Amino acid sequence: MQHSTIAAIATAPGAGGIAIVRLSGPESYEVAAKMFRPANPAKKVADAKGYTAMFGAFVEGEEAFDEGVALFFRAPHSYTGEDVVELSCHGGSAVARRLVEACIAAGASPAAPGEYTRRAFLNGKLSLTQAEAVMDIISADGRQGAALANASLNGALARKTAAQKNALTALQAHLAAWVDFPEEDVPELSQSHLCDALGGVEQELDALIQSYDAGAVLREGVDCAIVGKPNAGKSTLLNLLAGFDRAIVTPVAGTTRDVVEQAVQLGDVRLNLFDTAGLRQTEDEIEAEGIRRSWKKLDEAGLILAVFDGSERPTREDLELAQRCAGRPAIALVNKEDKPTRFDAELIAPYFAMVLPVCCQEEGARKVIAAAVARLLGTNQIDPHAASLSGQRQLSAATRARDAVAGALDAAQGLGLDAVSVCVDDALDALCELTGENASEAVINEVFERFCVGK
Repeated sequence: MQHSTIAAIATAPGAGGIAIVRLSGPESYEVAAKMFRPANPAKKVADAKGYTAMFGAFVEGEEAFDEGVALFFRAPHSYTGEDVVELSCHGGSAVARRLVEACIAAGASPAAPGEYTRRAFLNGKLSLTQAEAVMDIISADGRQGAALANASLNGALARKTAAQKNALTALQAHLAAWVDFPEEDVPELSQSHLCDALGGVEQELDALIQSYDAGAVLREGVDCAIVGKPNAGKSTLLNLLAGFDRAIVTPVAGTTRDVVEQAVQLGDVRLNLFDTAGLRQTEDEIEAEGIRRSWKKLDEAGLILAVFDGSERPTREDLELAQRCAGRPAIALVNKEDKPTRFDAELIAPYFAMVLPVCCQEEGARKVIAAAVARLLGTNQIDPHAASLSGQRQLSAATRARDAVAGALDAAQGLGLDAVSVCVDDALDALCELTGENASEAVINEVFERFCVGK
């Protein structure tokens, strides 16, 4: 339990129907009593039971500056595990700021970013993975990404991790008893049972790790470069995916000279689109700089949509682009399907995950491209209600645990049970770091510093 009482606006800034100011800490009720006057004089803030509400006025001194509702939560039955009072006033920055100022004048301290959720973690209301899921669900753009975050918030990852920890702990207990108490009649673990148990844990952890990239795409989106020759239809594709005329489209080659950026929601995936200058040889210094930036965006992108003009024969520039896409998450779009086809797609097919004939002027192409992107990035295989890893911290801890279990399996083949026991200890340490049970103060600080104030 923390010693100070904190206050902050818990709702998004700007005008709205209501704004909420949250108090949390041992003096939440005392602070609220100084600046909230119940409409019913017979009611007292200090006597309010948990999960109850009061209507009244917010006051500063003797001046009532707004009216609203106070919701009361008694420790430990609150989000933070502490006494909490949530004050709902009329939306708008001026009233909400004044309400926070009144709370601070009454004895509260301003809350730091993520301090409410940090207190929930420190008070045992949430595991560290659940705390991280809070920020994921706030920042989620798509339905699937929000569902993944909600699954973690509801404990899916914590339960998956606990199951692997329990399996390893049972093994470690048996190993310790057999090694440390040879005089007792402790049965030795058979190699087949040992390998089966370790192999099962390794398989579960590996599945979590393998699904990380697709889960990250659903949560965070992906940078997508649209590349191709001039007049292949890149800007038309950008406008199709954006749903409005984001880029200028003309028959004049070289119309797009700089990178045009636009974020779009394509199915369940957020794409940060970069429409680039047409790739060709040019003496124009400005266009040449745009082309240099195009190649740079291609190298940096997590997804490449390479656009080819299906009404023209393949050129040297087309083949060069295809070769630069080899081994990358890239889809070839042979555009202008509505015209007679002269483009031999077989020439570029070896360099791409898939080649799609499309017409970027037709709305139906958007669904075709969305389905192809989901297949390529693996997001169509994700179960949004299953356990998943979020962020490099979780991925790193899970990878260390998986590698330690793999080391235990290798040790079981001939290095002896002592070596197995050391590797299992390493795996358990990594899993405890994943859940936050033995996370350092520095790790905890890093987790909560990306939170917003009020959460």
